Amino acid sequence: MELQPLYTIQVHCLQCEEPFMTSRVRPSFKRAVRTDADFCRYYAKDNPDFYVVRVCPFCGFAFTENFEERLNDNQRSTFRNQLGGRLALRDFGGERLWQNALETYQLGLLCAQTIGEKERIIASMLHHIAWLYRYKDQSEQEQRFLTYSLDAYILVYEKEGVGANDAKLMYFIGELSRRLGKYNDAVRWFSRVINDTKIMDAAMIRQSREQWSVLREDMQAAKLAVPDELKIEPK
Repeated sequence: MELQPLYTIQVHCLQCEEPFMTSRVRPSFKRAVRTDADFCRYYAKDNPDFYVVRVCPFCGFAFTENFEERLNDNQRSTFRNQLGGRLALRDFGGERLWQNALETYQLGLLCAQTIGEKERIIASMLHHIAWLYRYKDQSEQEQRFLTYSLDAYILVYEKEGVGANDAKLMYFIGELSRRLGKYNDAVRWFSRVINDTKIMDAAMIRQSREQWSVLREDMQAAKLAVPDELKIEPK
């Protein structure tokens, strides 16, 4: 029997605690054919990102495995008061097409914002929605959600500060700034990743160095003055 790319798992809703089934892509099928600089991955067949958000068919609450493990009473009350009974109940447990994936992320974002989930979760969901629009070459919507995501990542940085393990956060801020044409901001953030001696994340340092050259080419193509700092290859 041929192995199918999807399999189902049982999860419990964080809001109503009812068990339900949701699908995932088998690890052996998670082979990306290419990856963008902000880690948007492209797959020949089933995209694992389409199955990240779990949507409860009983109450409509949508969440990911990165949400807090339990909702407190205030969060449950807020959800019920603001969204309870207003969400169309649907079963997203089977195969998901692009439109299904977009709907689940939109629901997940709405739920995360309603219950006051962590800013990192919200930033990531906004970023994933931008990727979904990128898959369809809907550049206006992609840019819109990249802007929201960038603002959310910056908020995370401002609220939490940054430690030696947050190089990826700073890299994302730099790369999204570059994609949105905020080149001087991108220079500043990539430079921080490369030059901060506390940062030990070799992968993010390497990525920032690679994007340093791309950023210089972007500015030259846009006929913008390239900062002196950007003319020198980072060490």
